[in-house]
Order: sequence, then C-alpha cells, then structure tokens
Amino acid sequence: MLSIEITRECPLRCPGCYAYGENHLGGETTLRQLSDKRGDELVRGVLELIDRHQPLQVTLVGGEPMVRHRELSRILPEIARRGIYSMVVTSGIIPIPMEWMALERFTAAISVDGLPEHHNVRRNPATYERILENQAGRRWYVHWTITAQMLARAGYLEEYVRFWSERPEVRYIWVSIYSPQRGEESAERLSAEQRERVASELPRLRERYPKLLTPNGYAQALLHPPASPRQCTFSRLSKNYSVDLKTHVEPCVFGGDPDCSQCGCSASAASHWVSEMRVAGPLKPKHLLHGSMAIGSAVARIKHLAMPAWMERERGQIEPKREAGLVQISMD
Repeated sequence: MLSIEITRECPLRCPGCYAYGENHLGGETTLRQLSDKRGDELVRGVLELIDRHQPLQVTLVGGEPMVRHRELSRILPEIARRGIYSMVVTSGIIPIPMEWMALERFTAAISVDGLPEHHNVRRNPATYERILENQAGRRWYVHWTITAQMLARAGYLEEYVRFWSERPEVRYIWVSIYSPQRGEESAERLSAEQRERVASELPRLRERYPKLLTPNGYAQALLHPPASPRQCTFSRLSKNYSVDLKTHVEPCVFGGDPDCSQCGCSASAASHWVSEMRVAGPLKPKHLLHGSMAIGSAVARIKHLAMPAWMERERGQIEPKREAGLVQISMD
C-alpha cells in the first residue's frame, strides 16, 4: 500500500492534525517546510512512485489533496488504467469532480469529525452545510475519527451513524479512534474507559446500520492494537511519502512517535484483525506475511537491493553479528 501527501496546502486548521505536527517527519523538518510540487512535475512524480512500488492501493492525502484537483484529474485515470485501487481523503471543502465517479477502483473519503457541534468548529470552513452542498450527487465514504469530546453525552455515536447512514450519497462509514503521539495530553485523546465504551458500542451500531464498516472482531482490534510498528501489519505493508515525493513518513502514516498502545487507525485495526484470523490450525495470515517478508529481506540483502522502509527499520534494530575467530580492526 502506498500513501502520498501530494500538497502541503490546506485551508483548514484542525486541532490534533498529525500532518502539521512538529515531529510528523521525524523532527528535522515539517510538512510546511518541504517544497511541494504541482502541474506536470507532480503528475510525473506521483506516477513514477506508483510504477516503482507497484502497490495494490494508492491513498492520496495532504494537506488538502483537492487543492491539486487538476493534477488529480490526470493522475487518477492513470492509476485506474494500471489496475490499481485509489483513494482520495479530503475535507470536502472543494467539490469532487463528477467524472471521477466513473473511474474504476476509485474511492473518495470525506473526513467528518463528529456532529455539527464539534465538526463545524474543528473543521471550519468545511462545515456540514458546505460538504453536503459541494458533494451533492457524488458517492463517497465518510471517514469518522472518534475523539473524547464525542463521548460526553449518551447517544452521540448513534446519532452520528444514523445521520450519515440516511444520506444516499454515503456508501459506507469508515471509523477510526483518535491516535495520539507518545506522551501527548490533549482534549481529543480517549481514556481507557472511553476506548472500551466505543469498542462495545460499535458492534451494536453495525447491526442497526449496515453502512458502518466495523466487521466482527474489528472493535476488539481497536481495543487491542499492535504493540509497536514492527507488529503492525499495516505499518509493515505500507510505504508513505511526503510532499517532496522523497521524504518518508515513518513509521506509518501518522509519522512522528505514535503511541501504538492507543492506536485507533482503522487501516491498522483492519489489517491486525485479518492477520489474526486462523487459516489452518494455529496458522494465521500474519505467519505467512512475516515469513514472506523475511524471505524478501534476505533476498534484498543478497542482491544488494534498496529495501522497503519496514525492512530498513527492522535491520537497524538488530545489531550485526560478528564472525567468530575474525580480527576486528578499529580505524579510531
């Protein structure tokens, strides 16, 4: 899976946005300090990354990716022509071109963080009214990140799911829990009790509202996320680039130093849930996946190939073994 931040521009200033955090790109630089691309250079650069990595899916984010809608109108048909799935994650502030709806394997996801009492404050000017007006007649997913503020009153979660389930333009509702950085103290961060409440409510809501994308076991995966990036199937399978199309976002799309013990990423939860399913006896998909990755890493080292980021991270965490009986010469 490939994720690309295609622009640093965004008309919103959302509290808790990880993309503009000081540590998003490791602390040496920030998203706003990178030089982004546009026009032919952006189109060519994105397609070169896709052709290099040959992913199953490409997710195009920002900033606000719709700021580059002209370039996207050239990029997305090329992705479809390659037989690759694509997704654009947007605030809904700019209308999605109607012709994109006819593209094969394309999905648009609009981030709607809570009911109007919260969303319209957090994501102004991408308010409910603006989203519904701009995206009328399109078909799209709702991307919902649950924050602590949304659990202050009973019935909030169901009210949200019911509203968007009744909208004919909404295909599905895709759920995440706010994922903090390590040591973060913020109003958005859920307590352990609140996470348990969400995990208990989601299955019940799924039974009443089929558009809610929370299959059996998904809520428990949110409650028990992978302990580290090395154990996160999504982190290990994904490659993430920032706006210069060279800088990597590590160890996952959040960048920085995410608190994996409190991760609520829907992609991570779904991948973790699938990887823990039983294939035959004690055999699980994660065993096949990790075995395949180990073989790929070994082959890459033998052939001196450039390794994916997850391989480089794991290699860097293991001290090289010294051959017994060899003299070690120091150049100090």
